[in-house]
Amino acid sequence: MSTTANGLSDGDTQARLERWGKRLGALPSLALPTDYPRPTPAKLVESFQSSPIPQALTTTLMKLTIEFSTLFPASPLPTPYHILLTSFAILLFRYTPDPSLVICTSAHGSAAPLLLKLDLATEMTFFDVLRQIMEREQEASDDAVPLTKLVDHIKPEGPLFRVRFFDSTQVEQDPSTSLTTDLTLFLLAAPSDTPATRTSIPPLYLRLAYNSLLFTQTRISALLESLLQLLSAAATREASHPLGSLPIRTQNQSTALPDPAADLDWCGFVGAIPDIFSANAKANPERVCVVQSELAEGQTIMDGPSRGRRTYTYRQIDEASNVVAHALIKNGLQREEVVMVYAARSVEMVVCVMGILKAGGVFSVVDPAYPPSRQTVYLSVSTPRALLIISSAGTLAPTVSDYISENLSLRLLVPAISLTPNGVTGSRSGESDILEPFQQFAQTPAGVVLGPDSPATLSFTSGSTGIPKGVKGRHFSLTHFFPWMGQRFQLDTTSKFTMLSGIAHDPIQRDMFTPLFLGAQLHVPTADDIGTPGRLAEWMADSEVTVTHLTPAMGQLLSAQATRQIPSLRNAFFVGDVLTKRDCTRLQSLAKNVRIINMYGTTETQRAVSYFAIPSVNEDMTFLTTQKDLIPAGQGMIDVQLLVVNRTDRNVPCAVGEMGEIYVRSGGLAEGYLDPSATAEKFVTNWFGEGVERKDTLAETKPEAAKHWFGIRDRMYRSGDLGRYLPDGRVECVGRADDQIKIRGFRIELGEIDTHLSRHPLVRENVTLVRRDKDEEKVLVSYFVPIDGDDLDGLMSSSEAGGEDDEEIDLKTEMIKGVKKYRRLIKDIREYLKKKLPSYSVPAVYFPLHKLPLNPNGKIDKPALPFPDTSLLVPTSSAANTDMTPTQKTIHDIWLRLLPSPPPHVALDENFFDMGGHSILATRLIFEVRKAFVVNAPLGLVFDKPTIAGQAAEVDLLRTADLGGGDASGKDVVKHDAYADDLAPLAKTLPNFESLPADFATKELTIFLTGATGFLGAFILKDLLSRRVKKVICLVRAKNAEQGLQRLRDSGEGRGVWDEEWVKQGRVEAVIGDLAEEKFGLSASEWDRIAAEADSVLHNGAIVHWVYPYAKLRAANVISTVTALNLCATHHSKQFSFISTSAVLDNERFVRKADELVSQGGQGVLESDDLEEGRTGLEGGYGQTKWVAEKLIMEAGKKGLSGYILRPAYILGDSKTAVSNTDDFIWRMVKGCLQLGLIPDINNSVNLTPVDHVARLAALSTLSTPSAGFSVVHVRGHPTIRFNDLLGALQTYGYDVTQVEYVHWRTKLEQHVLETQDNALFPLLHFVLDDLPTSTKSAELDDRNAQALAGGAGEQKTAGVDEAQVGLYMAWLVKVGFMEGPPTGKGKKTLPVLEGGVSKAIGRTTAGVA
Repeated sequence: MSTTANGLSDGDTQARLERWGKRLGALPSLALPTDYPRPTPAKLVESFQSSPIPQALTTTLMKLTIEFSTLFPASPLPTPYHILLTSFAILLFRYTPDPSLVICTSAHGSAAPLLLKLDLATEMTFFDVLRQIMEREQEASDDAVPLTKLVDHIKPEGPLFRVRFFDSTQVEQDPSTSLTTDLTLFLLAAPSDTPATRTSIPPLYLRLAYNSLLFTQTRISALLESLLQLLSAAATREASHPLGSLPIRTQNQSTALPDPAADLDWCGFVGAIPDIFSANAKANPERVCVVQSELAEGQTIMDGPSRGRRTYTYRQIDEASNVVAHALIKNGLQREEVVMVYAARSVEMVVCVMGILKAGGVFSVVDPAYPPSRQTVYLSVSTPRALLIISSAGTLAPTVSDYISENLSLRLLVPAISLTPNGVTGSRSGESDILEPFQQFAQTPAGVVLGPDSPATLSFTSGSTGIPKGVKGRHFSLTHFFPWMGQRFQLDTTSKFTMLSGIAHDPIQRDMFTPLFLGAQLHVPTADDIGTPGRLAEWMADSEVTVTHLTPAMGQLLSAQATRQIPSLRNAFFVGDVLTKRDCTRLQSLAKNVRIINMYGTTETQRAVSYFAIPSVNEDMTFLTTQKDLIPAGQGMIDVQLLVVNRTDRNVPCAVGEMGEIYVRSGGLAEGYLDPSATAEKFVTNWFGEGVERKDTLAETKPEAAKHWFGIRDRMYRSGDLGRYLPDGRVECVGRADDQIKIRGFRIELGEIDTHLSRHPLVRENVTLVRRDKDEEKVLVSYFVPIDGDDLDGLMSSSEAGGEDDEEIDLKTEMIKGVKKYRRLIKDIREYLKKKLPSYSVPAVYFPLHKLPLNPNGKIDKPALPFPDTSLLVPTSSAANTDMTPTQKTIHDIWLRLLPSPPPHVALDENFFDMGGHSILATRLIFEVRKAFVVNAPLGLVFDKPTIAGQAAEVDLLRTADLGGGDASGKDVVKHDAYADDLAPLAKTLPNFESLPADFATKELTIFLTGATGFLGAFILKDLLSRRVKKVICLVRAKNAEQGLQRLRDSGEGRGVWDEEWVKQGRVEAVIGDLAEEKFGLSASEWDRIAAEADSVLHNGAIVHWVYPYAKLRAANVISTVTALNLCATHHSKQFSFISTSAVLDNERFVRKADELVSQGGQGVLESDDLEEGRTGLEGGYGQTKWVAEKLIMEAGKKGLSGYILRPAYILGDSKTAVSNTDDFIWRMVKGCLQLGLIPDINNSVNLTPVDHVARLAALSTLSTPSAGFSVVHVRGHPTIRFNDLLGALQTYGYDVTQVEYVHWRTKLEQHVLETQDNALFPLLHFVLDDLPTSTKSAELDDRNAQALAGGAGEQKTAGVDEAQVGLYMAWLVKVGFMEGPPTGKGKKTLPVLEGGVSKAIGRTTAGVA
């Protein structure tokens, strides 16, 4: 029986892995609150914060230890680490909604990682969690296995863990985080002369390493504060206190968060809206108030947006509303009685609403678009005493009329209100005008005094029983916020507003009242202006609109197919639904001057009560790049607080990052529901302000209004929304408290799915819902609207859809035809989402639509979206799979039995998980396969081979394995990245290699060198000619040999490494050629001569470019390597050296491998690694070409080739002369930081090596034969340096630069470059803004071969860059004029003085590549 590296038998290891699989179960995904969007693919810019554990908390640690031993006397004593780990786990639980979490910890006295899966609940205590941690730690220690084996066994969709906490008090560990880890916490012991005892704990401190692409410094500070606060809270409360309500908010956080007992302007009633409107009308009677759009004379609805305009002045509307008010009063309407408006989007709606309010009535609106049954429900709930029907709304349905006559006792019914140039009328043409008797009162105010608590509105919100709940609104809120809004958002009499909200939706009040309060204009579009794609933007531009109120769905309608810019638009207020970054981007692409304000509010808060402002593109085009996909609710408006309250104990206010329920505290809340019991549940007295005396001043300032005032009421509305405080006190919404969706035990966030789906480049609008399939199983279904355009051409099939659809069809038919038409697009979307979401969150079914149905309020009408039979969605053409093998047919039929909503036939290349399969069904599938074929199919088969073809091929192989059988009939083509596909055909062309000549190790050698005119090449040439080298033949691009030699001379002299004696002695020769050409462009005789003369080939030449794709670099970087290998096999065998790059290791898999090797005591990725993890996932074309070249060389090594591959990273200047390459990214970054005056906080390590050390290793590699035939050499800088050390040297040497958070630096850099286009980083701006290479967490490297190569020749084994070396380089860069010198006398150190040497910078190369 074989054993593993840790001494376990294969059987023991497998048993441990099985136990881990059960232990981890449905692996939870820790969704920590972040400040910035999570980058894809993963990137890391590391930063850290340290926090000493105060001496006072040492006593706390001891107290908790003693208390635990009292509660659990049989358990071993916890260490301070265990107690801090408990606090950390509880804090993470308070941040996230998932009751399970996985933390990577370290074994006691070891750096070996352990996984703890913890299961927490709010009712558990601190000590329950502490005991669980100690038990799980023991279990994990007993079943310790390497993480790589665990990953291979479980096959998680994402990282096994996102947080780590290591005990580094006894074991030294690299205090940094990793690429897939958000937070890594270290407990360290501060130096102390006092020995630790059981009653004495040495000074401790915490170091938190984090990814600054995700978190701000402020959030990390808050986290560390809350961690220690939680410890104190646990020690000062009863042992039985539930962990869900341990206070974790600190004093520092409280200064930035709302004080729930603070005074608000309760008595700040600015007046009733009808009074303010009438005052505006009196002051400016002929000012335009409402502009009603209509078709111009001779225009049809096909002729673009409406061009006709009817304007109405403040006087006209004031007088018309006076008539309506007197009609109501004279017909007996009493204060606070409801008047229903059967409305249309029109000027008449403004007249009706103002008339009702002037009469002291309560206005409510019914939308003619609602079905009659719904209209009668609204009437039954509101029981109005008057009904005003707007003429353009049409007539009542017979059933509604019957309901009114049978059930309502109306004081007044006005059948057809219309505003004409001569005034308002109430009846249809030809009938006696019902309003005629009241025209005499057009200029007479109604005289009804209104106060802040006078009822004004009756709006409706959905009820849990299906019956809408009526919400009574007050006059206070209709005006209170407008003065502040005008000042904050520059709204005034010149503003032009729109009426776009649903007419029965409470935001319509904001549409109307804001301009009427300010004395501004209100523009009203036609229904076709709103509903026709692309036309709304044209209408806005024609109307020169400056302010608009939108729902996100209406915003999507505005941007859909829009072709006109809206330069006049200055403010767009969004409310009513979740606003995404993509919604904002689309609108700002149409309106470069628009500031977007996301607002949070409900019908119960009566107004939108919070705001988050996004500056216009022209003001700050970088703002949205740092925002997450969902725009926050923001901060409360004036006199409003958004309070996030603990869900376990409402007396505990939440801390920064903690999830809680949002309560809105304001003097402007609605009065409540019509149902008193519902009001008592949701409108609650502020318990935080109990006992606080507040002075009522309204009776003094507005005595008449105070008669309609209930006094100061410190109330809060319980929203039912979940939210978190951001570090600056603003709030982000994260879901509903009562709407957590779970499918197969996994918590699903529909908003997260929709956010990612909306970011697909070909999706315009989308919504995801949970539907039930034929077996009543929950299924995720996404409905989406594709973006029209050329990009769709390759992803749609009109033939499958039966041609284009011109006629009106029902939604179900449209959806089924759409699925057939957009089958390839759906597959593309599904693949896209699989890269963004865990598999259980990827929708199983997708339905394309021409447009999403909207309800009259402008929101997506979710109930109108049907769920057709999915069996209808399969194409009939090729679905039958008549050519299936028997194995394929059997597996196909098993699929049909297992899948939740199977079509009649499944294609051989369909993915099991894309068809609705999941891990539970995958296990059932394997057992069905085992039973059907009597083979021991592995449980991982479905994950490895998710197609019928792949599974059938594997089953056939298993069935024939015992017989030594041949190929399986099924085929499962594995598609790798394009660069890897190049490897196999090129490898077939490689020659065989004989042994090196016997005198190779002793004679003077002739070296064939490529890339000699480059920066590194010049130093390699110098080093070679100082050794056992007779001659160096250099391949150079030039017109002739003389010019080629001059290029070599210019390159060497420019870097201070040229000796003309080499030429005189015939030791340097330039041959003219080109890397990309066959045989390097050499003639046959020249090729043969070099093949006969050369003893070693050092292939250093390449195109180094960070942007070019693989195809563009292939000839110079890959084919040239094949050419060089052929040269090594021609005439006689030659030693081969290849200068590669550590970029061949730049993907997550290598980083993970390196991290695990380091945790086991190694240095990092071994030089013997086969590079297979780089077969996919390398991003840049340069690294891809070097990977293919290296793999070809490794294949050549198997055929007898002798030599080395060298993998350097950043090559800096000469360690003695400091001559540097000024084109290098590192020095461009340094100079760019100086120009900006800012340096970023980047704690990532960076592999820097002086050029003379890299040249030394390269030269030695041509002379020394490796014992293994062919070896890899990792060129690693010693000591390790971090970006903070490198850039911090600017401050050390006196430069006036300030360190800032990385994201802030990146934003400022983008703004600076776009404004000035004069920054050293300008040519690489796209590179930096993609967070590369600074955010690429490099794999740590084992460099024992490199040290052996140098040490074997008696040379210096390692070299690196420290602060002194950086100072030397900077001195040279100043000397050659690349950058300015620092101000004198300001630094801790002064730059060294360089004497003589090179005083001109010439960059990477003198000309060209070779």
